[in-house]
Amino acid sequence: MRALSNALAQNRLHHAYLFTGTRGVGKTTIARIFAKSLNCESGVTATPCGVCGACTEIDSGRFVDLIELDAASNTQVDNMRELLESALYAPTSGRFKVYIIDEVHMLSKSAFNAMLKTLEEPPLHVKFILATTDPQKIPVTVLSRCLQFNLKQLPPALILQHLQHVLEQEGIASERNALALIARAAQGSMRDALSLLDQAIAFAAGSVDEAVVRNMLGAIDQSYLFDLLQNLLAGEGAGLLRVADDMLSRSVAFEAALQDMASLLHRIALAQSVPQAIPEDEPERARLLELAQRLRAEEIQLYYQIAIHGRRDIELAPDEYAGFTMTLLRMLAFKLAGVLPERDKPAPQPAVAAVAREERVAQEAPPVEYVAPQPVAPLDGDVNWMALIGRLSLQAMALELAKNCVLESAASGLVALKLSPSHKHLLTSKMAQDRLQAALGEHYGQAVRLSITLGESAVVATPAAVEQHEKQVRQQQATASIMQDVFVREAQAQLGAELVENSIKSVQQ
Repeated sequence: MRALSNALAQNRLHHAYLFTGTRGVGKTTIARIFAKSLNCESGVTATPCGVCGACTEIDSGRFVDLIELDAASNTQVDNMRELLESALYAPTSGRFKVYIIDEVHMLSKSAFNAMLKTLEEPPLHVKFILATTDPQKIPVTVLSRCLQFNLKQLPPALILQHLQHVLEQEGIASERNALALIARAAQGSMRDALSLLDQAIAFAAGSVDEAVVRNMLGAIDQSYLFDLLQNLLAGEGAGLLRVADDMLSRSVAFEAALQDMASLLHRIALAQSVPQAIPEDEPERARLLELAQRLRAEEIQLYYQIAIHGRRDIELAPDEYAGFTMTLLRMLAFKLAGVLPERDKPAPQPAVAAVAREERVAQEAPPVEYVAPQPVAPLDGDVNWMALIGRLSLQAMALELAKNCVLESAASGLVALKLSPSHKHLLTSKMAQDRLQAALGEHYGQAVRLSITLGESAVVATPAAVEQHEKQVRQQQATASIMQDVFVREAQAQLGAELVENSIKSVQQ
């Protein structure tokens, strides 16, 4: 708007403009306003009067020098040639002939070629305003001859404000939460928002209230989602299933529920990191801030990813209920398996622990439970196996063997280690065992016998598991830091930048 206003004020006008953006964000509306600015009887201005003959005729669609073409229904070259031939003639009553071509990407290749000639050598009295939802389909030869403006999606707050204004003018009562639901469902399109409002008015029969709009949109009652998170915090699997069963009995759409769950987790993350981003008049502000206090940032990020993937995979599930409840159990499994450090963590339930083990097999780099190594009987004082490994001079295979063992005991010249059966292949290298034994003997300054048995330790995590856990925590912190970075968010909002998460690397890998 600033660029267009400055161009009009300084009379530095281009011959062709391209407005891009999703449906219903105002491309054609701005084009018509721009046409009024060019032809207003008060002169070329960024603030057309709106009352002169040209302005009123443009508003009513009767201005002869404003030609609108829907490219979706006029794709052929003959239509374009006819239009361009008329461009050679001077305006009938206005200052400029303005051609608005909507959905211009639908034109055929021949039609674009016909247009290109006029764009290269345009008559001084002609202005082209092209509009499209898909600029990628426009030839670069046409793009290079246009000033391009990308219209952003309208924020829900702005849509809500306009809907309130419309209803005030119509004298129709409404609830703010109902309009907030419509604004959110419009996904940045004012046209969609107004269409949904018309539908809501017809449903409401006098007053647009929240219950009617939720029913119309099939929106998920937010209380369900809060109840799910409360049960998740408490580690109550039975409670999760009770809420899911209640949603099933009310015919709630589970795919939409996962979408709203992800949206809620996003708002909780905002409340946690940037509390001022949650408006004071947000109806659920208190509950959002409460959950932001109780959930850790890592938990929110993890649950968000699980909800997103659950929604993507729900059509592959036996049915929607199974897909939805499996997603909830996945969240619970990671929590109870001790994936993340938590306050008041309940003891793992055997059935859920089994689900957690199965889930870890499907992950690329599964987090592991971290239990700090405990001191054991010393050879020459307290022995911390992880710290000891760091002081030993070991080659690659010997180091790999040591990192995947836990220290059972170290006394009387015997160092007893336990190796997980999943790493038993490390025992095939006799050289690695000999080098580890030699390094221990060198460290202690005495002959050391090394004993390695296969088995799982229920108490102590291996150094390799601890390293993997710490690496994952650093990676999660790095990802969260980038995702919450102000510059990154502005680039995403203003430039449509896309964050490639797998390109993020912790500086302490």
